[in-house]
Amino acid sequence: MDTDRRNFLKKTAVAGGALALGFSACSPAREETITGGEGSLSQAGRSLKILILGGTTFTGPHHVRYAIERGHEVTIFTRGRSQPGLFQDSFEQVEHLIGDRGEDLSALRGRSWDAVIDASGRDVEWTRNSAELLRDAAGTYLYISSTGVYYPYLTTEITEDTGPVLEESSTGRSSSSSYGVMKALSEIEVHKAFGDRACVVRPGYIVGPLDMTHRGTYWPERFRRGGEVLVPGKKDDLVQQIDVRDLTEWIVHLLENQIHGVFNATGPASPLTMEVFIDGMKAITSAEVSYTWIEDYEFLTEHNFTFAIPWIMPVGNNFGSQRISVARAKDAGLTYRSIAVTALDTLEWYHSGAMTDEQRGDPPMPVSPARESEILSVWKARASL
Repeated sequence: MDTDRRNFLKKTAVAGGALALGFSACSPAREETITGGEGSLSQAGRSLKILILGGTTFTGPHHVRYAIERGHEVTIFTRGRSQPGLFQDSFEQVEHLIGDRGEDLSALRGRSWDAVIDASGRDVEWTRNSAELLRDAAGTYLYISSTGVYYPYLTTEITEDTGPVLEESSTGRSSSSSYGVMKALSEIEVHKAFGDRACVVRPGYIVGPLDMTHRGTYWPERFRRGGEVLVPGKKDDLVQQIDVRDLTEWIVHLLENQIHGVFNATGPASPLTMEVFIDGMKAITSAEVSYTWIEDYEFLTEHNFTFAIPWIMPVGNNFGSQRISVARAKDAGLTYRSIAVTALDTLEWYHSGAMTDEQRGDPPMPVSPARESEILSVWKARASL
């Protein structure tokens, strides 16, 4: 990617497109890179001893990098099977305990920390066992949950006072339902063990460097390629996502300030429509781009194009999935990079040496270039009738 263009976009907020990209036209864009930046969080008052359960994939390396930059002592607990994709210098300063959350927590016994970040809670029993073990060994237990606890998303706005779903429906069972219930029940175990020392963060779609799910790479990469882009959904459909660095840096901020409670954590700061999001994506590339909107949900469903993160078709159980209130998190200090910065840094990582050709070769995108072209051809043929 052209370095001058990248710096220009960051410094000028893409000029006239600034508002569309999520920041004020009268304020300069924050010059943060893949490795983070100064941000707007207060400086740590003291060094904390932080234990991260997990720590080598996606959110973990960003937690590690920022906590080390802030002068904290970091311990990670993993099975020792994965290596961080970025920030090796930071990991050289980290204590690494080896174990297994499902079978062997012995490395955690007899130790104490100021705070715990549970970044690998994929099982209720895992959370229960670690929270009970660390009840008297840590000051704060911060559990990274998910807005999936609200699934099915049936209301027009979801706040932290919206009750999590604790049982899977007897009908329409799905992986979304089981995942959300698992997270909700895990939250309960954290509250049981830590009481008012518990902190629960419920992110929505997390995007940015190290996102190996590729949910956040689709749109930046698609616009980088240029050409005719198929854009699904209605122009006023709402979309939400959060940069992994905004999330992880804010989590460290919560620990530094001993802020507890339950928080939804997605973004941006104000409602964002699909139309504005797409215009923002177009602004990050110098490639020749045009796009064809397909707002016909029935047609999109027929052709199995019902999501392209952060867009997800807002019907049925997903109606309110992109209507999550973040007011409480913003009051607790959550701030946001611009969409342009996230997209550009995602592309920089995606095309860097941190990714292999094999990893880039066949990512799980919502639609392949060939499939996109096929759907566009069918749509145009139908429109001409």
